[in-house]
Amino acid sequence: MQQGSLFENDIKINSPLADRMRPRNLDEFVGQQHLLGKDRVLRKLIESDSITSMILWGPPGVGKTTLARIIAEKTRAHFETFSAVLSGIKEIKDVMKQAEERRRYGRRTLLFIDEIHRFNKSQQDAFLPYVEKGDIILIGATTENPSFELNSALLSRSKVFVLNPLSTDDLMVLLKRAVADRDRGLGKLKIKVEDDVLYKISIFSSGDARMALNTLELAALSCRPEKDGTLSITEKVLEEALQKRTLLYDKKGEEHYNLISAFHKSMRNSDSDAAVYWLARMLEAGEDPLYVARRMIRFASEDVGLADPRALEQAVAAYQAAHFTGMPECAVNLAQAAVYLSLAPKSNALYVGYNAAKKDALNTLAEPVPLHIRNAPTRLMKELGYGDGYKYAHDFENKIADMECLPDSLKDKKYYVPTEEGEEREFKKRKEKLEKLKNPGA
Repeated sequence: MQQGSLFENDIKINSPLADRMRPRNLDEFVGQQHLLGKDRVLRKLIESDSITSMILWGPPGVGKTTLARIIAEKTRAHFETFSAVLSGIKEIKDVMKQAEERRRYGRRTLLFIDEIHRFNKSQQDAFLPYVEKGDIILIGATTENPSFELNSALLSRSKVFVLNPLSTDDLMVLLKRAVADRDRGLGKLKIKVEDDVLYKISIFSSGDARMALNTLELAALSCRPEKDGTLSITEKVLEEALQKRTLLYDKKGEEHYNLISAFHKSMRNSDSDAAVYWLARMLEAGEDPLYVARRMIRFASEDVGLADPRALEQAVAAYQAAHFTGMPECAVNLAQAAVYLSLAPKSNALYVGYNAAKKDALNTLAEPVPLHIRNAPTRLMKELGYGDGYKYAHDFENKIADMECLPDSLKDKKYYVPTEEGEEREFKKRKEKLEKLKNPGA
């Protein structure tokens, strides 16, 4: 493979816009400034030609493949791509043999493996000896957490870099570049498009550059040329191209907070119908489903709490489902959790209790831990009285001792005050019983 043609070979007139506009160098690369900004670690490694094997972990369309190609171009290494979906042990051995031969002649091989998490353990192990000998520089791309999907031996020999979803501003840069570029983009067409429309494309793309550029191309192809040949990409054209109505939504503006507030307050008021409606408004307008799931996890403890301990399980399960499947499949998982949380009995006792404890904690940061409940791992600490008077709960009837565990200034302070709602009434009975056992004369 000729190094000068790494990108040119892939750029064909009939290729999708996203492929044609693939950045060719670090200056064209957009986003990931935490890794590629001035004096950042990955940029330094690339520019000094000190690349070692690495795993690029991030969502689709953030530049994992592009970055691997740029690295290969910069390091003048032979670039090989490998698909974990289509390849097996035989193909791995063939590629490794070729890499071994190249190394004898002083040329390195950069092996890029897309969706590396799809390889099983034995397939992953097959790369290890070649990585250790330096026959290949392995760059794996994955959308899944490497800690769970890659074996420890491979991880220990690779540096993991986390790539973030592209921001709306990043996507706007890419879209405007594609509209203007006459060689690889849409610049030879007479395209007229307002920033508001490009912004909506950015919102709908949820940090995915490939989706943004393909949406722009689809919208351009959907336009009917005007008399002078102009292709006007309007909001109506975009709606037709996406086959969905573009909703008033700005993830960084007021409407974002209005909608999440409406969703939260509908669940708090036990209105499951309104909760599902506001959920749909957010998801269909391009909101990150994981953001919604995280808000429901918070809600499960803030507004339901121990009135229904299973609420938190439902919310966490919904988050996991959204992470595994993404949109649109996860919408029904989030709806299930939203309905469950809406119909669950409500208690804010945990929320109120924590805030009260937080206030006291901030005002008593210098308050020492009572000696009798301090840890005493050394002789000096024991001589200083650490642990003196400690009462081991398991040595007492009912597993509770008459021992104060709060600082003296907060003695007998109550933070968690259970309500009578749902299952919390049982926690209230239990708490009252324990307090009587602890202080029988009270």
